[in-house]
Amino acid sequence: MAAIAALRALRKSSSPCFAPFRTTFSQSIRRFISTLIVAEHEGGFVKPSSLSVLAAAEAVSKENSISVLLAGSGPSVEKAAQHAATCHPLVSEVLVAKAEELEHPMAESWAEIVKMVQQKGSYSHIMAASTSFGKNILPRTAALLDVSPITDVVQISEPRLFVRPIYAGNALCTVRYTGLDPCMMTIRSTSFQGEVNPSAAKANPATITQIDISSLNQEIVGKSKWLNLSSQESERPDLGNARVVITGGRALKSAENFKLLEKLAEKLGAAVGATRAAVDAGYVPNDLQVGQTGKIVAPELYIAFGVSGAIQHLAGMRDSKVIVAVNKDADAPIFQVADYGLVADLFEVIPELLEKVPEKK
Repeated sequence: MAAIAALRALRKSSSPCFAPFRTTFSQSIRRFISTLIVAEHEGGFVKPSSLSVLAAAEAVSKENSISVLLAGSGPSVEKAAQHAATCHPLVSEVLVAKAEELEHPMAESWAEIVKMVQQKGSYSHIMAASTSFGKNILPRTAALLDVSPITDVVQISEPRLFVRPIYAGNALCTVRYTGLDPCMMTIRSTSFQGEVNPSAAKANPATITQIDISSLNQEIVGKSKWLNLSSQESERPDLGNARVVITGGRALKSAENFKLLEKLAEKLGAAVGATRAAVDAGYVPNDLQVGQTGKIVAPELYIAFGVSGAIQHLAGMRDSKVIVAVNKDADAPIFQVADYGLVADLFEVIPELLEKVPEKK
């Protein structure tokens, strides 16, 4: 850390003799970079959103030394650790916190673990996906470490220079982090997806190290308790990672009519999403909401039925590769971002698609 402080002092100097130091500052700072990735896992595998964070860590520096932190209990976390150890060539170590009380990701316990690991490892960066998991843990950890986190990073220009969206995605803000280590950030995984191939295995797996959590502050960890998980069982792909997403708005008028979208989604092998208006009307559960206050998606194909195109919704799907919109209102804002638009009644279009689209094999 003293070396970094010295480099920064040289950089600020106005003397011509220090010009070489200023021009090579970015290269010099990269030599001191090490990143801790707070990763989420399920079913024995690191989630795709956390794999995208690995791509973001590589964007910070090609010489980055990456440690992946996992927590949980049972064989699932052990299998996930094996996956993490082979998923990216820059991963040098996988840290595993294993205990029964860590079976479910609670912010209190995770934050204490990250703080403990940071105090031992002195990482320059701590990163997590900008999902409910990352948004739950990183702010609390940042408060414990007395630093300011940067959220929803979509581009990394330099190790401490980032781009993030503001005003519901209508503008991009460039942020330079000037605080003390660690630089903490959440990564919008849709902006880095595709840069890591989850199936690509390392020739030499990274070291897997068990963390001693006996010193955790049990008084703080015990302040919250896991009650239950309510989720819909479905064979359709996860909304956040699906290649095709079909979204319905309030124009569908009822939960019964949303079943038409579900039938079409089954034929296309797609995930089903909804606008906030549809969720607030009770047509579908809120875990299907796409938008600024819902899930951020960037599928290869996004089909919107009866979606007007409020800026809060566009913030959650504008990065989709191809956007198709169906709406009776020719002036609906959704058509401004759509690649293909159809001005028609969705109750005529959906039955016709159901009739003509073949069953998914």
